[in-house]
Amino acid sequence: MAEPITFDDFLKVDIRVGRILRAEPYPEARKPAIKLWIDFGPDLGERSSSAQITRHYRPEDLPGVLVMAVVNFPPRQIGRFLSEVLVLGVPDAEGEVVLMRPDHEVPVGGRLF
Repeated sequence: MAEPITFDDFLKVDIRVGRILRAEPYPEARKPAIKLWIDFGPDLGERSSSAQITRHYRPEDLPGVLVMAVVNFPPRQIGRFLSEVLVLGVPDAEGEVVLMRPDHEVPVGGRLF
């Protein structure tokens, strides 16, 4: 069981919806990954992320897709690529990442609450 947190702890995690603008293979990554450039609207702008989602997704199918991401982690260097946000997903039965995303069209930049 996960350690309990307070509602104030939860509010510290800034999870927003963004639209993937561009996606490219990232073969240099230690584990297969895709480089993403995501639009989070006028307040946050465009941010990048490296996501290990190659099992279920192809770069050419991702532009236009809405995703959920943590936007207030510090940037992390993944090889030669700077990952500025953490795109969220859950494992399937084989442990491969399936993206968390809204099932309806919503404005980019919207915060999860």
